[in-house]
Amino acid sequence: MALLDHLKELRNRLFKSAIAVVLGTVVGFLVYQPMLAALIKPISDLNEHEGRQATLNFDGVASSFDLMIQVSVFLGLIVASPVWLYQLWAFIVPGLHKKERRLALSFVAAAVPLFVGGVLLAWLVLPNAVRVLTDFTPSGGSNFISAQVYLSFVLRLLLAFGIAFLLPVVLVGLNLAGVIKGKQLVKSWRITVFLVCLFAAMAAPGADAMSMFYLAGPMLLLFFAAIGICLLNDRRRERRAVKRAAETEATAGQATPSSELENL
Repeated sequence: MALLDHLKELRNRLFKSAIAVVLGTVVGFLVYQPMLAALIKPISDLNEHEGRQATLNFDGVASSFDLMIQVSVFLGLIVASPVWLYQLWAFIVPGLHKKERRLALSFVAAAVPLFVGGVLLAWLVLPNAVRVLTDFTPSGGSNFISAQVYLSFVLRLLLAFGIAFLLPVVLVGLNLAGVIKGKQLVKSWRITVFLVCLFAAMAAPGADAMSMFYLAGPMLLLFFAAIGICLLNDRRRERRAVKRAAETEATAGQATPSSELENL
């Protein structure tokens, strides 16, 4: 397609994704209260089980409303993830062959549980991260935590884990599109490990090392699994290219049938 057609398609994909996120945000509004109670549970657990004094404060007139918008939009992103992930892949799919297109659709199906799985893993890490970070409070001190700062920390943690789990799928997609090869990823595995750990250190909003390891460990497993899939896909392409070259060489010395010459 021409550049203008690509831009029109991108606009349409973004519009459909935005509609899905808006509808998901409406669902987020409906479940906001129980979701908020679950998000602030690690703070209440500090008071009940750890014997500490920790309170969540709303430091502005509109703070509670702003937080409701943020949490609802985040829930909308999760609810609408099948739609916007499909739209992302559908924008890439036209550049692939028919067989590769079917394979890409299978990775779309894998992207949604990976994204949700990353969010769920972050949910499991959250209580430990809150406990470790508040351990730095001096003896006799109290934690008066801003609700805006706390929920921003929680949402960034959940979103970072979800997006991080999508990166291996992007690698496979780039391999399907012929942008990168599995051998290139194998040669740069040391750099990959370093970049994954660096990303985990930057993406995990907490200062504790455990959050970084909780994120880096699954990411490394997924990255190496993606490298294996890329290598298998490269071998399949090489076998197909060899077969095509052999067929071309076999038919190169044959005379063109008279019927085909008449058609020409």
